[in-house]
Amino acid sequence: MHRARPTVGIVYPDHAAEDDYPFAAELLGVNLPVAHIYGTDLHAVPELLDLGSPARLAGGAAQFAGERLDALVWACTSGSFVYGPEGARTQIERLSRAAGGVPTTSTGIAFVAAIRSLGITRTAVAASYPRDVADLFVAFLADVGIDIVSLADAGIDTAAEVGALTGEAVLDFVRTNDHPDAQAVLVPDTAMHTLRIVRELEKETGKPVLTANQVTVWHGLELAGYTVGCPELGSLFEEDADHGAR
Repeated sequence: MHRARPTVGIVYPDHAAEDDYPFAAELLGVNLPVAHIYGTDLHAVPELLDLGSPARLAGGAAQFAGERLDALVWACTSGSFVYGPEGARTQIERLSRAAGGVPTTSTGIAFVAAIRSLGITRTAVAASYPRDVADLFVAFLADVGIDIVSLADAGIDTAAEVGALTGEAVLDFVRTNDHPDAQAVLVPDTAMHTLRIVRELEKETGKPVLTANQVTVWHGLELAGYTVGCPELGSLFEEDADHGAR
């Protein structure tokens, strides 16, 4: 049996595709409140390191003061993987302490957890970022033993531009940059609207598609001890249905 609605706090950078979260919350019957932190929305390494800094993330955690959270997620893929695997772990440990010990993850770490949950070893990456940032995502995954068989980058400089992409543009980008040897396609940017089209993405590719906002919600709920089947959100949530509620 599922317990009462869990609450997973979402620390989200600036504004782009945060409306994916209330959409998911309604589908799943959970609470996904969003706290915004602000910096630049530029996809560039120095700016991303600043965006994911302890002080900025602590400011996000502080916005949930007085609210009972079951888990907390730093919902920024590039602002987590840019630190590398060890740095990303340190980042969420500090964020957890700032939030009073709440179980905490980040989108970068959520991607690893989701890939492992599905038993995937070979993936294609369709990244909206400039190439140097996309390369860091590949390195982040390679460091934990995940094989990237292909990498495509859209070279988009800002989160605002990514957030303005139409569903058809996202479908075309993912469809075009799948690879026959990949068991799944990764779409790593929480600025990209994807939750309403995950099913279409998977239909187009014929395989699991893991997107940033999708894995963010999934791993946050996992940390909260709550799983729920929701085919509308893709194969990752079908896997949860197979395992049952916890």
